[in-house]
Amino acid sequence: MTQGLLVYLNGTSSSGKTSISTELTNQQEIPFYHLSVDDFFNNYNDFINNKFPDDPPKEIDHQVVSQILDDSIFSVYHSTIKLLLELGFNVIVDTVIDNGKRFNEFHDQFSDQPVLFIGVLCSQEELIRREQARGDRRAGLAASQFSEVYCFDEYDFEVNTEELSPVECAGKILSYMKSGKEYAGFKKLNTRSDSAN
Repeated sequence: MTQGLLVYLNGTSSSGKTSISTELTNQQEIPFYHLSVDDFFNNYNDFINNKFPDDPPKEIDHQVVSQILDDSIFSVYHSTIKLLLELGFNVIVDTVIDNGKRFNEFHDQFSDQPVLFIGVLCSQEELIRREQARGDRRAGLAASQFSEVYCFDEYDFEVNTEELSPVECAGKILSYMKSGKEYAGFKKLNTRSDSAN
C-alpha cells in the first residue's frame, strides 16, 4: 500500500489555510482528507459541554486548562494524521505551529514522512482586516503568531492569499504536485532551540 502524502499548509490564523483546504478537498483529481486541529478542540469542548453542562464548582484559569489539555489533544491530532497517512490517505494539515515546542513535536512525528511544505502567505495588515471581518478570532491573534509562523525559508512552494483566490491557490498546489518535483522543504528543517516555549 502506498504511503499517503501530508500537505502541510503553514500560515497564521486567517491566512486562508482552511479556504484552500476546502478547495483541495472539493476537486476530483487527487483525493484529500482535511484535518484541522480546531475540529479536535471543538469536538472535545462539545463533549465536555454536553456531558457536564453545569457550571464548575471551582473557577479555573484558561491557561491552567490549556496546560492540562493541549498536549493531549495535539497528541491525538498528530496520531490521527499519522494513522491516515499509514492507511494511504493524503492529508491536508490545518494547524498553527507558533512555538518551538509545537514545531519540534510535529517535526519529530513527520520528518520521515512524505511532506509537501507550503507557505500560505499574507501581510499583517490584511490579516488584521480579515480578523475584524470574520469576528470569530481574538483581535491580534494572527499578528501575535506572525514572526513564529513565518520564520521558515525552506518551503517547497508558496502561495500568497492576497494575490490569489483559494481556487487559484489550490490549482497552483495541484499543478506543483503533478510536476513531479521532489518534496524536500520540510526535511531540510531542523528542530528549534526554543522548545520550552
